[in-house]
Amino acid sequence: MNCYIRILEYSKTNNGYITTKEAEELGVHRKFLSNLVNDKKLERVGFGIYKLPKYPLDSFYILSKYSKKMCYSHATSLYLHNMSDRIPLIYDVTVPYHYSGNLLHNESVSLHYVNDNIFDIGKTEVKTINDLTVQCYDLERTLCDIIKDKNHMDKEIYSKALKEYARNKNKNLLKLVKYSKQLGIENEVVELMEVLL
Repeated sequence: MNCYIRILEYSKTNNGYITTKEAEELGVHRKFLSNLVNDKKLERVGFGIYKLPKYPLDSFYILSKYSKKMCYSHATSLYLHNMSDRIPLIYDVTVPYHYSGNLLHNESVSLHYVNDNIFDIGKTEVKTINDLTVQCYDLERTLCDIIKDKNHMDKEIYSKALKEYARNKNKNLLKLVKYSKQLGIENEVVELMEVLL
């Protein structure tokens, strides 16, 4: 199988997307990606990120490829979990304190900094609307984050999320309390849940 076919086949299996790194893992040099862009068989949609022309642009996925040390959080996580119908114009992203990557200069990103020891708590993978996988906090971690940062949250998104979570059949209150202890907001979370449930 020649290099061009390998790139195009991989892209099709990955919902239209391929990165320079993924091409290199296939044993294909990045120049083949550039050649496909010149032939209009691929589009460059970000630094080292390409997609097939017929596939939709997925900003969540593209942004997620800018850094391994990032996780969608707060209102953006609520949207990805279908707990908010407001499409983010600014993406909430949590990173460790020592983060120094590309997202620092991205105007469409609101960065939230945390210590390394809590960065991975509740980290999971979710599918975007285009069936592409991104790193995102689970519902319980997201709830803890919005409660902790409620003064910086949109009031409507915040109150809707709490009510939605209270009604959610898949909620995990034990996990919520466990996370709230780890994040130092146990009393606040327990009081809120007592009111809502």
